[in-house]
Amino acid sequence: MIFPRECKETGFAYTRPCGDKVYFLSRYLVHQIAGGHEVLEVKLADETGTMMRNVEESRVLAHAHEVCWYPEKVQINDRARLVQLALESGFRCTIFTGLDEHITFVIDPDPSLFQTIYVYDVTPPRPSLSTAIRDMEAIGMFGDLDVSFQHTLRDISQIDAEVYPCRASGFLRTVDADLLLGGESVAGCLTASQIIRECYEESFTLHDICPLNMVAEEPFIARCCRKERSGLTEWNGKRGVIVHWGATPSKIFAAISGLLTLWRDRDENLSS
Repeated sequence: MIFPRECKETGFAYTRPCGDKVYFLSRYLVHQIAGGHEVLEVKLADETGTMMRNVEESRVLAHAHEVCWYPEKVQINDRARLVQLALESGFRCTIFTGLDEHITFVIDPDPSLFQTIYVYDVTPPRPSLSTAIRDMEAIGMFGDLDVSFQHTLRDISQIDAEVYPCRASGFLRTVDADLLLGGESVAGCLTASQIIRECYEESFTLHDICPLNMVAEEPFIARCCRKERSGLTEWNGKRGVIVHWGATPSKIFAAISGLLTLWRDRDENLSS
């Protein structure tokens, strides 16, 4: 796969205000020709101090019949999504226009080069971990990390219970707001179980809803209301990271970055 790390490496060769000279940061050129567009790789002359430089060598990476131009503007820093869109295009090379009019391209898209992280969360209410990750992807925050995400969400409203964790979820009877009579079936986690033990002597049937009990793949990230569980860990025999129920986007990003570093360091150690 050829996918420039930064859009500044890609130039658009259409008009020639400086003749055959090319901007000094360019490594690739999208060249408009009669049959469409072709993508070139260029080697520029070592002309220190100049902005526009002569081309010493060039080669065609993708011919016009292999190239399509994606019709909509995209967030070009969302690299995982662009690779997937390029794969779906059916062409060997897909050119993209960014929201800021910069361009980039993907040749021979290969999603397997991105590390998949498995996300575990529950709803309702809003699955804040899963949603935060999707929001950060949409603005390109993970662009430099070469990572993709697979989300697993559990809908706790489908559990056959009489009482649920909290009013924020929109349920009529909840542990945080209603007096329990004893014997009810409760959808909750370790925290709900502890609250019930401290407030009631009666016994209850508990349906565990903690996202950690959904973990089946690694590396993973999951949400949990027990702060003491937060951090890099192993759960259900799988390695990953746990973030607190109310973790901010910055903390979620830091957790994912740390997990990827640890995971890739392990792979390097195993291969050396």
